[in-house]
Amino acid sequence: MIYLMRHGADDDSRLGGWSDAGLSEHGVEQVGRACEGLSRLGIARIFSSDLPRARETAEIVAERLRINVTLIKDFREANNGVLAGMPKERAKAEYPGAYWSALAWEEPYPGGESPAAFFRRVSTAWNAFKFEAEAGPRNVLLVTHGGPIDVILCCENGARYTNRRVNYRVECAEVVGV
Repeated sequence: MIYLMRHGADDDSRLGGWSDAGLSEHGVEQVGRACEGLSRLGIARIFSSDLPRARETAEIVAERLRINVTLIKDFREANNGVLAGMPKERAKAEYPGAYWSALAWEEPYPGGESPAAFFRRVSTAWNAFKFEAEAGPRNVLLVTHGGPIDVILCCENGARYTNRRVNYRVECAEVVGV
């Protein structure tokens, strides 16, 4: 079984994407609470996006379960380029209308990637990951972000992915089975 976990909360006054922000104090607490349920799932391996908020989440879980973490860059959130980590108020003023749901399918964020490129990156990585994970021992945990989880669940459920809406909303530190 593969389990997907969204990272714990980070600073919500800034844009996420490829930001270098780690977990907030609240996020660390969320992950600690999630570990209680994870300890009963028989997780044998942990993989994670390499962005700090996901990596820190995975490291907290790994310490609790006494398992190493393998980082996978392709499970990063959408690359929001120059907006990564930018205070939300500044982004609104300097880049009005530069919202994920407003981008055309092939239109990238300034200095970042388009929804199409994001979908291709994550869905390709998922297909390879799933093949390898299912060949290995027992249950696997992948710690990532809301965007990649939405792509993955669309792929698994035969739903059409679009950046115009979220098909599968997963809360911070929530775990879902695939």
